[in-house]
Amino acid sequence: MSKTQPAVIALFPEASFGAALNCVGIAQELKRLGTKPVFFTHPGFDGVFSEYGFDEYGIAVANESSLEETQNYWQGFLNRHLPHFKLSPQQQIDSYVAPVWEAIVESTIDVETGLEALIEEIKPALIVIDNVIMFPAIERASCPWVRVISCAETELSDAFIPPYLSGISSDDVDAFDAFHRHYLQALDPIHRRYNDFRESRGLAALPAGEFLETSPWLNLILAPQIIRRRREKTLDQDRFKFLEACVRHEGPFEVPVLPNNSGPLVYVSFGSLGAMDTRLFQRMISVFADFPARFLLNVGGLIDCYTEVPDNVYLEEWYPQPSVVEQCDLFIHHGGNNSFCEALYYGIPSLIMPYCWDGHDNATRAQECKVGRHMNRDDWSKEQFTGLIGDMLKDKQMRSRLRSNSEFMRRQPGPIAAAEHILTLL
Repeated sequence: MSKTQPAVIALFPEASFGAALNCVGIAQELKRLGTKPVFFTHPGFDGVFSEYGFDEYGIAVANESSLEETQNYWQGFLNRHLPHFKLSPQQQIDSYVAPVWEAIVESTIDVETGLEALIEEIKPALIVIDNVIMFPAIERASCPWVRVISCAETELSDAFIPPYLSGISSDDVDAFDAFHRHYLQALDPIHRRYNDFRESRGLAALPAGEFLETSPWLNLILAPQIIRRRREKTLDQDRFKFLEACVRHEGPFEVPVLPNNSGPLVYVSFGSLGAMDTRLFQRMISVFADFPARFLLNVGGLIDCYTEVPDNVYLEEWYPQPSVVEQCDLFIHHGGNNSFCEALYYGIPSLIMPYCWDGHDNATRAQECKVGRHMNRDDWSKEQFTGLIGDMLKDKQMRSRLRSNSEFMRRQPGPIAAAEHILTLL
């Protein structure tokens, strides 16, 4: 590797903050080790990576939307699907999961030509993809590619592991098959369309229900040991590497002074989509007003919707999350894998209130492994909610277990391990 011309490594996460910020952590280490990480960005997701000092390359599409148009689209999308988030994971297959996969396939087809042109222009030495679907342009590129699995470990199917997105407990094996059959049936026309697209680009069709193959070079799985699952088929240790966490470097965060500044600190964040659910946040704020703790809420761009905020609640559009989680006593979140792993890394209990996707799997797993609790995001009373918060803040056994695990995870930082594994391919 030349000192004057470091190897260019292109990272291509999906247009979600979980995958994006997971890749930032890896890119920070790749840069430290002497390579030049750059980011390929989906339309409407520009600026996320340049904030961390990385070059961005937007993928051209025929009908590109502005950032405002993209945000309006997702706000409308969420508004349409809010009722579906009250449903069980199996009920969500038809109402939410299938429409999302349809949108994912559509966007994959839309960006293919632009992505192919971008790869030809940049000529990266290697591509890192953190997504749920394969873009043929990446597999057709004349360089190795690495798959990052930053959703729940259930994304890599196995007979001993509950189906992806099911939220089924590990010991409820009788429920595995019914969910899987329903899932394949609902996704069949979408999957056939995707396979037709793959074959038109010279790639082989994938098995039913699969949208992304494993990399023949390297696969990085964000699954800390404390929640890792037992598998029937052992993964090839040369191609599959488990990461304890991919916590990125952020600036320090100074906790604001609130009236009861000595009370426990609770951080609440439901991700980029969840931040649009203002009804849930308003309901929670009214509950927090009477609870003896300090609450930091990540409410996204709709912060102006909250006109009555009690003294013990502090709202922000965005927080440097790792810096906040490290200082809090409880993390209430949607079960996104990035948030879940950050809580584990810093030894903080998770109260997971999932609404969709891998949040169901992580909520169930948190309870199974005694590192958090699972609570329905809609069906709760004030007494149930505050009672659970109080119990978790007093649970010394859980906190001790998480503290020991945090010490273990900090000795094995995921971004460093990921970057070193990636560099072995150059």
